Amino acid sequence: MTLLIIIIALALIFDYINGFHDAANSIATVVSTKVLTPLQAVLWAALFNSVAYWIFKDHAVANSISKTVYKEFITLPVIFSGLIAAIFWNLLTWWYGIPSSSSHTLIGGFAGAAIAHALMIKGFDISWSKIVDADTIMKTVLFIFLAPLIGIIISVFITVVTIMRNIWWRMFIISLATLATVLMFDIFENSKINENVKKFYGIDKYKKEVVSIKEELLKKPADTALIAALTLNEEKLNKANASYELLHPLLDDFDNSSANKIAATAKQNGWLESVAVSKLKDDARNANDFLFLESKAAESDSAKAEYDIVKEKTEGYKAPIKLFLTGTISKDSAIILMNGIYPIRPKNIEKVEAKLLKFNIEKKFAAEIDKADNSIIVYGVIGTAILFMLVYLYVEKIKTPTAYTVANMFKKLQLFSSAAFSIGHGGNDAQKVMGIIGAALIASGSIQDFSQLPSWVPVACYLAIGIGTMSGGWKIVKTMGSKITKVTPLEGVAAETAGAFTLFFTGQMGIPVSTTHTITGSIIGVGATKRLSAVRWGVTTSLLWAWVLTIPVSATLAAITYFIVSIFI
Repeated sequence: MTLLIIIIALALIFDYINGFHDAANSIATVVSTKVLTPLQAVLWAALFNSVAYWIFKDHAVANSISKTVYKEFITLPVIFSGLIAAIFWNLLTWWYGIPSSSSHTLIGGFAGAAIAHALMIKGFDISWSKIVDADTIMKTVLFIFLAPLIGIIISVFITVVTIMRNIWWRMFIISLATLATVLMFDIFENSKINENVKKFYGIDKYKKEVVSIKEELLKKPADTALIAALTLNEEKLNKANASYELLHPLLDDFDNSSANKIAATAKQNGWLESVAVSKLKDDARNANDFLFLESKAAESDSAKAEYDIVKEKTEGYKAPIKLFLTGTISKDSAIILMNGIYPIRPKNIEKVEAKLLKFNIEKKFAAEIDKADNSIIVYGVIGTAILFMLVYLYVEKIKTPTAYTVANMFKKLQLFSSAAFSIGHGGNDAQKVMGIIGAALIASGSIQDFSQLPSWVPVACYLAIGIGTMSGGWKIVKTMGSKITKVTPLEGVAAETAGAFTLFFTGQMGIPVSTTHTITGSIIGVGATKRLSAVRWGVTTSLLWAWVLTIPVSATLAAITYFIVSIFI
C-alpha cells in the first residue's frame, strides 16, 4: 500500500511537471504575439486545461496508456521505475529548453521498465511483443510523425482559407470543412459506442481466450481440460455476439435516441440478463479480495496456483447470483450459498452485500454507452466555425477593414484558439497520467480493469496539470514562440486551431500523441505558408532528433532504474 501511495504521488508530480513542461505548447504563440502577458497566458491555459475534465467523457487515451504493457508484467516496481525515468527526462529536457514529448517519455518509461522486469523473470528469449502491446506502441511511434504532419496540413489549410480575398468563398469552404468534421466525429462516436458495448459483453476477452486456448491445443491436442475450456469460451462468445447483434441497430440510431433508452430497451428484452450475472459475480468476488490474489499471482508459482483455484471456485457464484437477480432468493440466502461455494471473509461480508444491493445492470450499461457521446466536441466545432464566420463578416463587411481592425480581430480570436488548444492539451495529457494511476491500481488489486477507475483519479490529474501549467515553462516558450518561426496573431490562430483539432481527433481515436509535436507541426505549417525559408529548419531538425530519441532513451533509463529498484524492493 505504501508503494502504491508513492506511485500515485509520483504520477501526480509527473502531471504537474507535464503542465509546466508543456505549458509552452498552448501559450507560446499567444505570448510571442503579445496578446497576453506570460502570467495571464499561463492562468488562461491552466483554466482550460481543467475545463477538459467536463468535455472528455470517454478516457480512451488513458485506457490505451494503461494497456501499453500486458497485465502479467505490470507490477508496482515497474510503474515506479517508469515514472522515475519519465520525471528525470522531462526535467532534463525542460532545463535545456527542448520541447520533447511528455507523452512519449511516459510510454517509453513504462514499456522499458516492463521489458526489464520480463527479462528478469522470463529470461532473454522472450519476445518484446509478448510484454508490451505492439499495436499501442506502433500507433504511438507512427504518430510521432503523423501528429505534426496533420498539424502542418490543417494549419496551412486554415491560413490559406483565412487570407482568401473573396469572403463568400471563404464562408463556403469553412461550412464544407465543418460539415466534413461533424460527419467524421459522428463516425468516431458510432465506432466507440460499438467498441464499448463489445467490451461490456466481453467479446474481445472471449476472442482472446479462444485464440490463446487454440494455441495451447496445438501443443497439447489431447488435453481434455483445454478442450472443455475452449468449448465453454466459444459458447460465451456466441452468446455475447448474439446479444450484441440484437443491440446493433439501436446503437447505430444513437443520435435519435439516448443511452438510457437503449439500456432500458435492452433490459426489457432480456439482452442484459447473462452479462448481469457475470458482472455481479465479478463485483462480488472482487469485494472478497480476489483482486489482491490476482495481483500477487505473478510473484510465484504457489501464488499463481492459489489464484487459479479461487478463480475456478468463484465462477460458481453465478448460480446463486442468477437466483438473486431473478428475485427467486433473498440477498441473505445468496450470501449463504456463495459462502458455501467459496468462503467470504467476515470483514468482507458487508462489502459483498453492498455490491448485491446496489447493483443495477441498466445503469451500468447506459454509462458505458454514454462514454462515447462526443456531442460536446461536435457542438464546439460548429460553434467555432460560426464564431469565425461572424467575426469575418463583421470585420470585412460591417466595418471597414483596415490593417489595425484585422490584426485586432486575430488577437481576440487567438484567445479562443489558445483556449481550445489548452482543452485539447488537458484532455490528452492528463489522461496519460490517469492511465498510469489506473495501471497501478490494477497491479495492486484495488480495481479489476480501467472501467472501475475511481472518480478522484481524473479530478486529481486535471487539477495537477492545471496547477503545473500555472507554473509556466519559459525556456520552451522561447523555442516554440520565436526560434522555429516568427508568429503573427493570424498565424497563431491558425496554429492553435490546427493543434486543437489534431488533439481532439486523436483523442477520439484513443491514440496517445504529443501536444508538443502537434503544435510544433502547426507552427511549421503557418511558417511554411509565407515561404519555406521562414522556418528555421536547423532548429526543427534538432527537435525531430529529440522526438525520435525520447522513447528509446526513456525506456533505457527506466530499465536501468528498474534493475536498481529491484535490488531494494
